Amino acid sequence: MGARPDQSDVSARPYQSYVYAYPHKTAYRPLPGRPALRELWRGERKDALSLYLHIPFCEVRCGFCNLFTRIGAPDGLTGRYLDALDRQATAVRDALDEGEPGAAGTRLARFANAAFGGGTPTFLTAGELSRLCDIAEKRMGADLRTIPLSVEASPATATADRLAVLAERGTTRLSIGVQSFVDEEARAAVRPQRRADVEAALGRIRDAAIPVLNIDLIYGIDGQTPATWRTSLDAALAWRPEELYLYPLYVRPLTGLARRTAHTDRAWDEQRLALYRQGRDHLLAHGYEQVSMRMFRRAGAPAQGPDDHACQTDGMIGLGCGARSYTSALHYSFDYAVGMGEIRAIVDDYTATGDFGRAVHGRSVDGDEARRRHLLQSVLQARGMPVAGYRDRFGTGPWDDFPGELAAFAARGWLEGDGTGDLLRLTPEGLAHSDALGPALFSPAVRAAMAAYAPK
Repeated sequence: MGARPDQSDVSARPYQSYVYAYPHKTAYRPLPGRPALRELWRGERKDALSLYLHIPFCEVRCGFCNLFTRIGAPDGLTGRYLDALDRQATAVRDALDEGEPGAAGTRLARFANAAFGGGTPTFLTAGELSRLCDIAEKRMGADLRTIPLSVEASPATATADRLAVLAERGTTRLSIGVQSFVDEEARAAVRPQRRADVEAALGRIRDAAIPVLNIDLIYGIDGQTPATWRTSLDAALAWRPEELYLYPLYVRPLTGLARRTAHTDRAWDEQRLALYRQGRDHLLAHGYEQVSMRMFRRAGAPAQGPDDHACQTDGMIGLGCGARSYTSALHYSFDYAVGMGEIRAIVDDYTATGDFGRAVHGRSVDGDEARRRHLLQSVLQARGMPVAGYRDRFGTGPWDDFPGELAAFAARGWLEGDGTGDLLRLTPEGLAHSDALGPALFSPAVRAAMAAYAPK
C-alpha cells in the first residue's frame, strides 16, 4: 500500500509541517461535475457526526497566522455572512435527510460534538453569537447543551457579554490564543496585546464557568529564551487550565513574519526542540498528561470531544467558507487562500452564494489514503494506535502497508520497541518529531498536489 522509501527519505529536521488534517487543503482541487451533497452523504453513517462552524474574521492578523481569515468586517459583512451560513446549513441539513428532494425526509443525522472556529468566532457580537448557536441548533439539529461544544476566542474579544452567551448556550470548552505572556514576544510575533489584558480576559473566562479552559502558547519566537518561556508557562499554569497547547512557531509563505524574517536554519530547529522539551517536562511535572506533541491535559480534567490530530474524523460537517467536510470517500470545502485579497474575494463569493447543495472543491480519499489518514490520526497521539483496530478496519496490518516508513521511524528511535507489537506507539523522541514523522506518511499523489499548489 505505502511507498517503500529508504531511511534517508525520512527527514530528521523536526519542523516540517503540522499535520492537523490529511490530506491538506493545498492538495484539494475543483471537483468535476460539482457532486450533489445528497448523493455524497447517501449511505454514510450519520449517527455521530461532528459539526464545525467557521467564522473567517479577526480584529488583527498575527504575524505567524496562515489561517483562512480576514481582518475586520466592514459594511454589515458579518450579518451577510451569517445569512449565507444559514442558507448553507439549510441546504446541508436537507442533503443529510433521507427521502426524495422536496419531500419530508426522515432525520437520521445526529451530532456528537460541535466546534466554532476561525478566524475568531468571538469577533461576532453577543447577538451574532446567539444567532450562530441558533443556526447550529435550529437549522442543523445539534443540541448544543447536551454535546461537547468548543469555541475559539482571543483576549480582546473574550468580553463578558459574549462569554455569557456562550456559557448559556452550552459551551463546554473555550480555547484562547495567548501565545506569550511576555509583551515583547507578543510584539515580535506581530500579535499586539498586553499581558494585563490577557490576564483580564482569562479572569472573565473563569468567571463565566465554562468547564474547560485551553490556553495556546508558542515557542520559537524571536528573542524568546528559556527564562521567558518559563515565564509564559508559569503564567498560564497560574490559571490551572484544563488544557494547554504548546505550538512551535512556523514562518509560512504570505504571512506577516514571512515578510520580515527568514527562519530556515538548523539552529532554530535546535532552539525550538529545546524549548519544546522544557515546556513538556515543566507541564508533566505540574500534573499534566501529554496527549500529543502539542496537547497537554491536566490530570483528571474532562475530555471534550476527539483529541488533537483526531479532531477531524470521517463524518465531519463543516459550515462556512473556510470549513471542511468529510465523508468516508471525499473531503471537500471551498477554495483556500492565505493572501488577504484572495480571502476577501472568497468570503464575498460565499456571502453571495444562493445554492449550497453541491461540493465544489476537494479530494477523494481512496483505500490507500484512508489507511494513511487512519495511521496519522492515531500514531501521532501519545497513547498510540491499537494494531487490532487498524486490522479490523482494513484487513491488513500497518507493517504490511507501510514497511518502509515504519522501518525508518524505528531506525531513528521514534517507535517503542520495534513497533511490531499490539500497540504502535511513539517514543518521547518520536512525539517530539511529530512534524517530521507526519509528512513522511503523505502519499506521492498528495505530495505532488501540494507541491503544484500555487500559494495565493
